[in-house]
Amino acid sequence: MLAWRENTTMGRAKDIRVKPISAQSARRIIRQLHYSRKVCSNSQLHFGVFLDGRCGGALQFGPSMDKRKVQGLVSGTRFNGFLELNRMALADWLPPNGESRAIGVCLRMIRKRYPHVEWIVSYSDATQCGDGAIYRASGFVLTSIKENKTILRMPDGSTIADITLNVGTEKWKEGNAAYWRKHGARSLPGYQLRYIYFLNPAARERLAVPVIPFRKIDEVGAAMYRGKSKGARSIEPMHPPSQVEEGGAIPTRALHATEGNKSEGD
Repeated sequence: MLAWRENTTMGRAKDIRVKPISAQSARRIIRQLHYSRKVCSNSQLHFGVFLDGRCGGALQFGPSMDKRKVQGLVSGTRFNGFLELNRMALADWLPPNGESRAIGVCLRMIRKRYPHVEWIVSYSDATQCGDGAIYRASGFVLTSIKENKTILRMPDGSTIADITLNVGTEKWKEGNAAYWRKHGARSLPGYQLRYIYFLNPAARERLAVPVIPFRKIDEVGAAMYRGKSKGARSIEPMHPPSQVEEGGAIPTRALHATEGNKSEGD
């Protein structure tokens, strides 16, 4: 089993261990800790986060939902040349810098084990979760800020992505998103932010979209932390995002598991 440990100046965060776990274990952790309580079914790489033998979260990487479209963000990228950080969820008892530590270790492991992967893309849900402060601290660049109208509050108060309704669900089987918008569902106000990290520094020269200064997050009113907006200003509408329920990370309650149990995987 591949594991990674190194000395840093990050306090107790240096004691965090990150290693591969089974898909089943990762999904169980994500369902308990992620704010959406939803997993990404096409994730391919699953990592567990441990401190003192206790499981404190998981990260899942895999292909993007619309892979061909995302592939073009960096020209010349092969079809298997990038991954998406589909899900990240960490317990709030992990030490300061634990999030960036976990991401950093995962990225180094991917670079070492899968050298054909040149970059990682991830999305921050600034409608329900946060604006991606963890990504900024981890060396990602910001490449998109878009107004997000894809998250619906349903008549019973629950939230769901409109694409889920269009695919069909057992609970809301009466109709698609358009149907429910006519029957009481309302779009939640907010944004979606897209971040990219370059495992291969040379790939950054092929970035086909502009890098957006981080200050723009505040300027357009997209700032959010732990599901609470930091304030908004009037802006011109942006195009809605093509990705929903992707990426996102938020510290949350403890997961009672240990490194030696089933969450460790094989």
